[in-house]
Amino acid sequence: MQINIRKARADEHKILTEISFASKRHWDYPEAFFDIWKDELTITKEYIEKNMVYVVESSNTIVGYFSIVEVKEKFLAGKLLVTAGFWLEHIFIDPKHINKGIGTQMIAYINNLCKEKSIRKLKILSDPNS
Repeated sequence: MQINIRKARADEHKILTEISFASKRHWDYPEAFFDIWKDELTITKEYIEKNMVYVVESSNTIVGYFSIVEVKEKFLAGKLLVTAGFWLEHIFIDPKHINKGIGTQMIAYINNLCKEKSIRKLKILSDPNS
């Protein structure tokens, strides 16, 4: 599938939030989990402005996105220690476009982006269905 990857615009926050929820729902998590994940899956204008957020387009339609955040100081997230450094915080694809090779192309782009930005180590906390 032919795609284009570019920086997200702040006014695209709603579509990115929709993709977050749709992609998570694709994996049949219990609906109660979405209340717990609401803040994490909601993308705001401020989030886009503050972090490295990129959209994936196909035929001028956003079909996915990813974000890289820089954690300045380690912190506890529940029982998990999140260490300082760069993290791949989100990588979501609209369920209608899963299994079309988009994820592979996104990872290749992320790898090149990290090289360009001199990010030597990108940390990932993976979802079981990723």
